[in-house]
Amino acid sequence: MIEIYFESVRTIINSTPIVQACSITTDRRSDEIGFLRGDLVFMDGSRLHFREFVRQVVDTPPDRYTYVYHYQSVNGALIFRYDNTSHFPALSGFPHHKHSGDETDVSSVTPPDLREVLKEIEVTIAADRNERL
Repeated sequence: MIEIYFESVRTIINSTPIVQACSITTDRRSDEIGFLRGDLVFMDGSRLHFREFVRQVVDTPPDRYTYVYHYQSVNGALIFRYDNTSHFPALSGFPHHKHSGDETDVSSVTPPDLREVLKEIEVTIAADRNERL
């Protein structure tokens, strides 16, 4: 089952036109549990580093019980990061949160999946491109 999830991640990345280069590492821990690490480079030079620990069971949505999606500019500055590290217990969506712009701007979020994160990055890149025109 976990191999099916790994393949779905590759399909999502391959169908995202702003991705210029990618490196994906997968580690199958059992039939249902796996770890992914990915580094994506986008057409503007920005990058997404992500990690997921996932459990995939037949006929159920994947359970990403640990995740980080860290998006940064070409010079390495944080643009945003989604994660579920347990360090903001006062947030309503604990442990799910998003860092925006810098480490201190933190908000509660519904946990995104990779497809949603890539859509947000597409919007960000398009907005940045329009500002320069």
